[in-house]
Amino acid sequence: MIWWFLAVFFVLLIVGVPVAYSLGLTMIVLIVTQTNLPLLLVAQQLVIGADNFSLIAIPFFMLTAEFMSSGGITKRLVDFVNGLIGWITGGLALVNIGASMLMAGLSGSSVADAAMMGSLLIPSMKEKGYAPGYAAGVTAASSTIGIIIPPSIPMIVLGFIAEISVIRLFLGGLVPGVLIGLAMLVTAYVTSKMAGYPREQRVAFRVLLQRFVRTFWALLLPLIVLGGILGGVFTVTEASTIAVVYALLVSVFVYREMTWRTFYRSVIRAAITSGTVMMIVATASGVAWLLTSAQVPQSLARGLQELTDNPYVFLLLVNLFLLIVGAVMDLTAALLVLGPILLPIAMQYGLDPIHFGIVMVTNLAIGLVTPPVGSCLYLTVPFAGVPVSNVIRHTVPFLASEVAVLILITYVPLLVTLLPSLMG
Repeated sequence: MIWWFLAVFFVLLIVGVPVAYSLGLTMIVLIVTQTNLPLLLVAQQLVIGADNFSLIAIPFFMLTAEFMSSGGITKRLVDFVNGLIGWITGGLALVNIGASMLMAGLSGSSVADAAMMGSLLIPSMKEKGYAPGYAAGVTAASSTIGIIIPPSIPMIVLGFIAEISVIRLFLGGLVPGVLIGLAMLVTAYVTSKMAGYPREQRVAFRVLLQRFVRTFWALLLPLIVLGGILGGVFTVTEASTIAVVYALLVSVFVYREMTWRTFYRSVIRAAITSGTVMMIVATASGVAWLLTSAQVPQSLARGLQELTDNPYVFLLLVNLFLLIVGAVMDLTAALLVLGPILLPIAMQYGLDPIHFGIVMVTNLAIGLVTPPVGSCLYLTVPFAGVPVSNVIRHTVPFLASEVAVLILITYVPLLVTLLPSLMG
């Protein structure tokens, strides 16, 4: 059945059918051709796939990101980071990455980060003499940190489909996310030095302090959200609603940049994006159920164990496989379909599910910048005004640094499991 699934699904993708519809149609084809099950199960499984309370967090975190962008929160974060590290060679490239690391603790979405950083920083970088392709490349690559540093929408999805603690996944992603950010900062410094890109003017400590005060309310949001979740004050779903209310209050009453028009546009954009994600969640959950009920994970597990009984070799094969999958398949769909298949196999190899889950998310995050799917890559291209091939060339060193960290966390699981293990 797995080969039928791959053949039908990728043919539909190639001819231009949207991911959610491709998954739904694939499920129908598999039921008709490979089983004796009634088609009524399609509708039933679609409803079951989307009927989960924890998934409510997805639209709320997306709405938080929209409110931050239209309410002036993102702009002030960038301004503060610019004063903090902009004076180093390649200042705006470093600011781009540093701001993405901060934004990661606020929005939970790489696509939202790419759109916000692209609109704010790519035009500024072009004005300061950075190559347009480089400006877009660093923006696209650094946006992948958005789903690794918590909160993370893909981790919520993975926790739901694989029945793993979302809070433990959040903790597991913290160290890898910071390591990827630091690796990209070093890469940006080296590449900027080689290209002769400028640094920003150093600001006086008094000015930096003023920027911090203006940004304080924005910086408080991740502390409230993550602190409340990890402290057991509220759940991930409750945290998402608190984040929306907080971002709205700060945008309206503190920064006073939110208007009825921007409020309306933010809600509409968040609703459209959330609807797309939830359609993928529903259809991918149905496909995952069908593949699991057909004993596909068990068959793959037996095949892999005949190939190798070494968990390190298994991890290498999974990394290579997911890097390819991430380039050709939507991240959410890949997690929903492959999570229930690969995680049981990983546990048979004695691997920690939190460690393996973070390896999966990090792998597929790289796919957000690699064609032909590359959602974050294509988002930044219009801001740069250059061919996509030009941007791809400039993403290579940053993705190489991310792959280096991926290899590190793959074979040093303590980097992922240490913080979750402290929860007891």
